[in-house]
Amino acid sequence: MSDPCIICVAITGSLPTKANNPAVPITVSEQVESTHEAFEAGASIVHAHVRNDDETPSSDPEKFARLKEGLEKHCPGMIIQFSTGGRSGAGHARGGMLPLAPDMASLSVGSNNFPTRVYENPPDLVDWLASEMKAHEVKPEIEAFDLSHIFQAAKMHADGRIKDTPYVQFVMGVKNAMPVDRDVFDFYIKTVKRLFGEATPWCAAGIGAQQSTLNDWAVSSGGHARTGLEDNVRLDRNTLAPSNAALVRRVVELCETYERPVATWSQARRILGLKEVAA
Repeated sequence: MSDPCIICVAITGSLPTKANNPAVPITVSEQVESTHEAFEAGASIVHAHVRNDDETPSSDPEKFARLKEGLEKHCPGMIIQFSTGGRSGAGHARGGMLPLAPDMASLSVGSNNFPTRVYENPPDLVDWLASEMKAHEVKPEIEAFDLSHIFQAAKMHADGRIKDTPYVQFVMGVKNAMPVDRDVFDFYIKTVKRLFGEATPWCAAGIGAQQSTLNDWAVSSGGHARTGLEDNVRLDRNTLAPSNAALVRRVVELCETYERPVATWSQARRILGLKEVAA
């Protein structure tokens, strides 16, 4: 298998703190530094959240603006993907950073259960987020926590609410949502290809100890992989990950095992249909 593999690094998220792992980057400067190290290790997409000084999640567009500026300066060409997830804000605040026109943004098109709450994505909010992405030429990454989310994304693409073919990411291993199941994973792949076309790129993310399993399945099946401290703070049961870059390097090793080159940022942009930029 010779198709390049895109590695996405989810650097911070909304939940992990330095009490969980001191390597979790919280401040904008820490996030830029951690991303730069992961970029040099092989990541070509950064999935980014921002935090307040007390480590609580934030949706402050000014913080996102400073992060974007730092990433563009220190990781030239890297694909910047902002989160519109629900832990850092409610309603339209979740998309307040979209006018900054990052390359990509996450889009959850349906609701589902999380460990202690319902992750609410009502239709009117989903439509508004999609319209903002379309208006600012931001490519959506569909975070599919359930099979129905893939079908909903296909419906939105067919009726024009999503402009270009979305990048679908299977999220598995969240408590009370879709567990890590190989038959379901394979059906996800089959469904994406049937709804969007055989050549459609897709990605997978595993939560906690399941991160390495989903990385292996994705790389070996021709997909792309997400890793990072947002989803998993450990290298193994007994060892904290020393950095985001360490988790990226583990995916790079899988790419070597399955004889897949790691996609450069330029290759990743072409695969995902994103605009070329000068590095």
